[in-house]
Amino acid sequence: MASVPAPARTGTDAAAAAPAALEVAGLSYAYGRRRALDDVSFTLDGGRFALLFGLNGAGKTTLFSLLTRLFTAPQGRIRILGHDLERQPGATLARLGVVFQQSTLDLDLTVRQNLEYHAALHGLGRAVTRARIAEELERNGLADRARDRVRALSGGQRRRVEIARALLHRPDLLLLDEPTVGLDVRSRQDIEAHVRTLCATDGLAVLWATHLTDEASPGDRLVVLHRGRLCFDGTVAGALAARGGGDLRAAFMALIGEAE
Repeated sequence: MASVPAPARTGTDAAAAAPAALEVAGLSYAYGRRRALDDVSFTLDGGRFALLFGLNGAGKTTLFSLLTRLFTAPQGRIRILGHDLERQPGATLARLGVVFQQSTLDLDLTVRQNLEYHAALHGLGRAVTRARIAEELERNGLADRARDRVRALSGGQRRRVEIARALLHRPDLLLLDEPTVGLDVRSRQDIEAHVRTLCATDGLAVLWATHLTDEASPGDRLVVLHRGRLCFDGTVAGALAARGGGDLRAAFMALIGEAE
């Protein structure tokens, strides 16, 4: 009897089979006796824009330090696109792009030189580097600033350079730690809109750490940390509905047990 061929896998089936862009399981970390993260678990699928929300001291930066292997987690597991960070650090970090809260650009180098240095660290060839730098600067609105020293740029432009740099090696997951702090309203809006577009057009997964409620949209994934613990994992709309409507700030304060 002839075997029956398996049905073709649909796009939905393929998406379901794909590993999560980020999987955090049972993650804990302490500074001495102070527990900065306590059994934190969540996942983030590809193409999603997620807000990591919390007040200063909630554990956001500690989480980012663990995700980027600046710190080593004594407890828990981190996977990026199915790669275990502890067992396969090289393969895992290669899928990751990062924009830290504090700028790590060399102010005395040009925009292009900063990007070229990053490309070299990731082993990109000269032709690929040249093409990708041109592409990223163009879509970040910085094509005419490639030869300028970074110190001549505005705060918003420097952030755009950092985003361009983080995307040169084509990561699947982009981490941004308080990326709009200290920027004017227009720069904040422009950077947020640009990153959201990357999710829609490139299928990039984004984890955007913030304490600013006006950076949230109803359909966003929302992960809330408070004093190192995960106290909400859902959507912004879900957080608002749980409180019966109102604004996100009030919903957030209710979530962390400090209702207004």
